[in-house]
Amino acid sequence: MKVQHCATLSILLLIFLFTSSMARSAAGFCDSKCKVRCSKASLQDRCLKFCGLCCKACKCVPSGTYGNKDECPCYRDMYTGVGIKRRPKCP
Repeated sequence: MKVQHCATLSILLLIFLFTSSMARSAAGFCDSKCKVRCSKASLQDRCLKFCGLCCKACKCVPSGTYGNKDECPCYRDMYTGVGIKRRPKCP
């Protein structure tokens, strides 16, 4: 019984370590891509915030500082609000 318990705990620990390292690498990917994407934005804090949110949801960021949104359809199709207040969410 103790051996099974230790084995189960070891497996759970390995799964936790693996998923936490994946989350950190995804955050690093988004940070670096959004830094490039927002490098020429007039409101950089706002651009980085929304780019980061979109990147985490879509797992991609279009290349360049503007346009190229067809490279990432999820990023391109994210909108805020509905009706008249509907605006693109991702910079």
